[in-house]
Amino acid sequence: MDPILLLKALILGVVEGLTEFLPISSTGHLIIGGSLLDYTNEQSKVFKIVIQLAAILAVCWLYRERITQVAGGLRSDPVQQRFVGLLMVGFMPAAVLGLMFHSTIKTYLFNPLTVAGALIVGGFLILYIERKVYQPRINSVDEMRWSDALKVGFAQALAMFPGTSRSGATIMGGLIFGLSRKTATEFSFFLAIPTMFAATLYDVYKNWAILRLEDLPVFAVGFVASFIAAMLSVKALVRYISNHDFTVFAWYRIVFGVIVLLTAQMGWVEWTA
Repeated sequence: MDPILLLKALILGVVEGLTEFLPISSTGHLIIGGSLLDYTNEQSKVFKIVIQLAAILAVCWLYRERITQVAGGLRSDPVQQRFVGLLMVGFMPAAVLGLMFHSTIKTYLFNPLTVAGALIVGGFLILYIERKVYQPRINSVDEMRWSDALKVGFAQALAMFPGTSRSGATIMGGLIFGLSRKTATEFSFFLAIPTMFAATLYDVYKNWAILRLEDLPVFAVGFVASFIAAMLSVKALVRYISNHDFTVFAWYRIVFGVIVLLTAQMGWVEWTA
C-alpha cells in the first residue's frame, strides 16, 4: 500500500473528526483538503463516507448512556418516545430536501471556491447572531416543542450547501429559536445521528459499484483517525461552550475562506473539485 496515500488518509481522517461537530463545515474542509492533497478520485468518494461514519459513531459512543436509555424506554417511556419523535421531526426537512437536491448540489456546488464563499458568509452570520441578545426559553432538550425541532431541522437543511456547516446551522438556528447554548449544541449532536446515518447509507448505495476490498487499509486508517479526533473534538466543544461563544469559529471561517479565494485569484493553488 502506498505510504503517501495512507498519510493522506490519516490527515483527512483527522480533519473530518475535528471539524464534523464544530461550526466550520467538515464537508467544506474535506473538499478543500482533498483538492490540496490531490485526493479527488473515485476512491476518495467512498473514503469520505467511511470517515464520516466514524465521526458519527464517536458521538454514539460518547452519548451511549443516553442512547441506551432511549432504546430501553422506547416502547413504554413517554419521555424517551417524545425525544425520538423530536429527532425525527428535526430530521425530516434535511431528508426530504436532500433526496430532492442531493445530486444537483454535489454536481454544481462541491468545489473549493464555492465552499470558501460559504465559509465567509457563514462566518459573518455567526458574528451577527452572536452580537444579538437571544434570551433562552429552553434549557434542556426535553423542554423542546415539536415546532422547535422542526425549525432547527430546517436550519440543518441549509447545510446541504457545502461550507455552511451542519452543526453550525443547527446550533445557531437553535440559539435564534430560543434554545440555550448547551441545549442547542446537544440537540445538534443527537440530530446528527439519524441525519448522518441516513446520508451515509444513501452515499453507500449510490457508490456501491466502486467499493473495493483492496482499499480497506486506507479506509481503516481514516476511520480510526476520524473516530479518535471526533471524540476529542466533541469533548472539547462541550467544555468550550460553557464559558465561550462561537465568535472564534466565525473569524476562523472568514480567514480560511479568504485564504482559499486569495490563493485561487493569485494562481498560487490550482483548486480542483
